[in-house]
Formats: sequence, structure tokens, C-alpha cells
Amino acid sequence: MRPISDKETIEILAREGLLTRKQCKSIISKAPEQRRRLTHLKRVKASGLPGQDIEHPVTMIDVVASLQIPLSGKKTGVLDEEQIVRAVAKHLKVPYKKIDPLELDLDVVTKTIPRLFALKHLVVPVAITDGKLEVVMYDPTDVDVLEDIRRVATLEVTPAMGTKADILKIIEEFFGFKSSIVAAETQLGQPSVDLGNLEQYTHLKSITEIQATDTHIKNAVDYLFHYALDQRASDIHIEPKRNHVHIRFRIDGVLHTIYKLPKAVHPAIVSRIKTLSRLDIAEKRRPQDGRIKLAHQQEDAEIRVSTVPVAFGEKVVMRILDPTILFQDLEDLGFSSGDLIVYHQFLKEPNGIILVTGPTGSGKSTTLYSSLAHLASSEKNITTVEDPIEMIREDFNQIGAQPTIGITFASILRNILRQDPDIIMIGEIRDQETAENAVQSALTGHLVFSTLHTNDAPSTVTRLMDLGIKPFLIAESLIGVVAQRLLRKICPYCAITLEVDATVLKSLGTDVEGKESVQLKQGKGCLKCRGTGFLGRMGVFEMMAIDKDMKEVIVESEGLDVLSLKKKALESGMIPLRTNAIEKMLKGVTTFQEVARVTEKL
Repeated sequence: MRPISDKETIEILAREGLLTRKQCKSIISKAPEQRRRLTHLKRVKASGLPGQDIEHPVTMIDVVASLQIPLSGKKTGVLDEEQIVRAVAKHLKVPYKKIDPLELDLDVVTKTIPRLFALKHLVVPVAITDGKLEVVMYDPTDVDVLEDIRRVATLEVTPAMGTKADILKIIEEFFGFKSSIVAAETQLGQPSVDLGNLEQYTHLKSITEIQATDTHIKNAVDYLFHYALDQRASDIHIEPKRNHVHIRFRIDGVLHTIYKLPKAVHPAIVSRIKTLSRLDIAEKRRPQDGRIKLAHQQEDAEIRVSTVPVAFGEKVVMRILDPTILFQDLEDLGFSSGDLIVYHQFLKEPNGIILVTGPTGSGKSTTLYSSLAHLASSEKNITTVEDPIEMIREDFNQIGAQPTIGITFASILRNILRQDPDIIMIGEIRDQETAENAVQSALTGHLVFSTLHTNDAPSTVTRLMDLGIKPFLIAESLIGVVAQRLLRKICPYCAITLEVDATVLKSLGTDVEGKESVQLKQGKGCLKCRGTGFLGRMGVFEMMAIDKDMKEVIVESEGLDVLSLKKKALESGMIPLRTNAIEKMLKGVTTFQEVARVTEKL
């Protein structure tokens, strides 16, 4: 396999319909100057290992990608590096591979070939299957490099082609993280402490011996945070086991194992995270909670940290709070057009209670924060009481509950009215005292937001009664209830259409109007969605407005049951959560299986 010339690269792109002949001529004329410009930029920013800067030659792929050429025909966007490399790989009859970091084994990437070799030749080992080493290369025609890898790895090598950007990113992240971990393990210079024997738990070395401020540990933790943010993770789990430490990320609601680290570095990593979150690094026997604020790509992200002792050490879970997720336009949350009108009517009320219900992880905080952000103005005083404060925002006056010193939802609410609030947000109504104070706040002219853990909107009324709130007070103070769940969205990059038998949809209570089959969508799985068929999530809602008729039903029925209340709510125009989910399914936003999974208990 011989190298491809610049002219051949242009011809390949033309044959694939990515460039017109006119664009080809323009590129050829601009190429020398563009190559000089790119070479100068590379020289200025040259970076590599200390004292060993590596400057890769500028290829025609680099030149074409840098020109940002609009795609020809009906396609939108510009011709990027991935499209160019795909076309070249097709010509070379070599598979193109988009590297998914979550599928890589840290040891395969970092222990097969040296970092300097990988960086110099732009090659990354990605997997060992059936005794063959799969590598992703920028130049799969370089047979000398393939032979060197075969001799070093003592394995047959199968090449795939990838983009320079992907390869450099993996080399930086994986080799950087691995070198930090190895250096830290070497410097700590101690055998793993087996905390499976809990008698040894009190014989851990002092915190000064752990060297929590070690540079390598700092780097490793920084790599971990960057990686999690780049992968859209919502949670980071650091789980100590008998011989290793497992690092897992939750992405779109599903946990993925990312790394297995040596046990020796676990105490130092935990200590570093505790230091960043202002926790007591010497306390290992009690659970602790803290938070970290990070600057990432010109955005601030907040990380909520929770530590708890388990059999083999301290387990750390970090919830990543992204302001772009927590604060959204109401139109982007997933409300149907009709429900959005109803919700805007809720928000226009001068006083009363708006309750958002659903299980943990159903997106209640996003709905509340987005609603408060929608209402925020210089004329309004918004005060929140949270346990803990999810995301700090200057538009709000946020109070964190601290039960250990007597600062609870109920106790704060007794004093909060003296702060002259217009809008109050209570993190959760958990007991009778909090519920009573919320009702009194609403009745005295304040708009109150809060959450409850109920399955659907009608159950909220009976839950308030169970907490001891009189029916006439509920009817007088409650504006409306929003029940919600999160549905995974079909990945737009691999969505396909399929025919589904109408009888299957009837199990969801779907009326298909006499059709024998219905066209639905699903994701077949790709690199963008990591083979799941889903990419991102959105809310699905059930809106119950407490109108005049609903108030009468609540007041007149002392022993009101949920079914009667639900029947009346449906008569008053409430669209059930399952119906809204089915509507999203029929529009191709989500799948039948996802609707069934999320709404099966409704």
C-alpha cells in the first residue's frame, strides 16, 4: 500500500461528491499558502514531551479541513476532517474508526507501545481481539510503523484509519492519565492496604504520609474531571474493591466502567477530591458532603461530592451539575404545546403553590431552576431553601439546609417571610411542618415552588392530606401539579424507521385508528451514542391544574381517593404522562421500549 499524494487526495474527495471541480482548482491554488500558514501555527504551538517537541507535517487533509469548505449539493455544513478521512479510508480499502474513549482499555492503549512512538507516528492501539492488535492510524500506508508495532507487541496488527484530532486527544488523555497514576503509585511506594479486613481500617497511614498534594495525583484528578465533562457524564463513581479501584461514569442515565486503577493510589485520589471540596481529609469513618466549582471550556460546572465508607475504603460519588442543563428555556424541557400553555398560566399566578413531582433523577431540579430563571427579574426577590444547594445562581438568594445545626426546611421557612420574598422555592416537602409552612406562605401572598415524591399528579393531593394538610387549605393554596419523568432520545445519527404491529402498541393503550401497523423510529447504535441508540434525554410531563371544579372536588371529598381525583382531572383536561410519552414516540423522538420502561407503573 503506497502513500497517497496531495493530488490523489483531492481527486478522492471529488469522486466522493464532497468537492466540485471548481472547489478542487481553488484548493490547489490556495494549498501552498495555507500549508505555510498551518506550519507556522504548528511551530508556534509545538508541544510534546519535555525537550522533545514533535511537529507533524501538514498534509492535504489538514489543508482541506482548515479551509472550512461548504458541502456541495443539498448537504449542509462544512467539509471537516472526519468526512475527508472517511473518504480516504474508503479509497485505501481500510476501515475508518471513530475512537470511542469509553470502549478503550487503559492498559491496551498505554502499555502496548511507548507514548513518544504513538505521538510521533499518530497511532493508537485500541483493542486486542483473537490474538490480533487493532490500531488506529492517521497514515495506514506506513508499513514500517506497522512492522515496528508487530515486533514490539508480538501480535498480528490490523490497521484502521482515524482523524488526527481523535488520535491526539486519546494520546493526551490516556497517556497523561496513565503516567500520572503510575508516577503516583511509584512515589507512594507502598503495597495496597486490603480494607476487606475491617480491623485494618483504623491502621491507615496518616494523611501527611499519603501525600494528597502530590503533583501526579493532582494531574490524575484533573484528567478525570476533563474526561467526565467531555463525555457528558452526570455522575462520577470512584468505587474501591479488594484489589482495584473502579471508576464509572453515568451517561444518559446508564453507568459505564471507565478505568480500573491500582489500589495504592485510591487514598491519595480521595484525599485530593476532599481537599478540593473542603471536606475533612482525616475523617474516614463518617459520610461527608461537599462541592467543587470548575472552569471548563469557558463554562463553570459545579460538582457535588459525597463520600461514604464501604468495605474496601471510601466510595466517592460526584454529581456534575451543568448550568446549560439545569437552566434551560421552558420551551426546551419537553412540554407539549398544550402543557406549555398551562404551565405558563401557573407561572403567571401571583401566589399559591406549584408542585413538581417524580422519583429521584426525573429532572425535577431542572424544571424548578428553569422556572425560577424564567421568572427572575430585578423587581422580584427569589429565595430558595435547598438540601443541598444544587447550583449557585446570583439571581436567587439561596439557603442551604443544615439539619445537624437545626437549620431545616421547616425552621428556615418560619424565618424566611421576614426576608420579604416574592417567590420561594423549597427543595422538598418532607414532613407536616414544612407542608404547613409552605401553605401558609402561599396563603399570605407568595408564589411557592416545591417537590414531592409521588408517582403521578393526582397522588400529590392525597399525599398532602397524608401529611396533615386540610382539604380546604390544599384547594385554596395549590395552583397546579407537574408530574414528570425523563425519556432517552433516539440518537439522530443512527435513527432508522421500522414498521411496528398495531397490536403491540395497544399494550400502551395507544389508539392507532384502525391501522395494522405504524412507522416508528429507533437508533440502531453508532459511535456517537456508544451503541445504545440513544443520545441525550428530555422531560415528559403530566399537568394537573387546580381549577374551580377541582377545588370543589378536593373540598367536598374528605376521604378522597386517587382514582376519583384522577378521573376528575382527566375530565378537566389533564393529559396523562403516558399519553404525552406516546405522543413523543409517534413523533420519532423516543422508542416504544423507552416509553414502556418509563411509564410501566403509571
